[in-house]
Amino acid sequence: MEPAVEAGEGTRPGAILFMCGMNAIRSPMAEVIARSMLPANVYIKSAGVRAGERDPFVDVALEEIGLSLGRHHPHTLEELEDDYFDLIITLSPPAHHAALELTRSNAIEVVYWPTKDPTVVQGTREQILDSYREVRDHLTELIESRLVRRNTIAAQSA
Repeated sequence: MEPAVEAGEGTRPGAILFMCGMNAIRSPMAEVIARSMLPANVYIKSAGVRAGERDPFVDVALEEIGLSLGRHHPHTLEELEDDYFDLIITLSPPAHHAALELTRSNAIEVVYWPTKDPTVVQGTREQILDSYREVRDHLTELIESRLVRRNTIAAQSA
């Protein structure tokens, strides 16, 4: 799926927030992946529209690629210590709506990366885990192509 809006070409945001429905699967997964791919001076956080419960399938899917959520516990936007971001990347329709409301009076770029909810998949443990792997791989590709690779090319041409 293609995003409805692209982040500004050639500029790497200094502070990125990933948002989804409950900060339990998609947004924390994106946060950890982005931290592993972007420079350490890029501030990266995640939040949900509402708080959910930590999902053990996320831990398994991330461990397979050598990453970990660490002590992450799902939290909402209101619970974040810092609330200034250059870019908010939303991963679900409710998060996108909430981000647009939040930024109505602020100059913050909001980008929507439609990302499926892996919890809707039913079946064996392996079939369910496959849906989490798909989300992980989808987010990895988006982060690589839209935040890492594009900005590397822009930096080289500057």
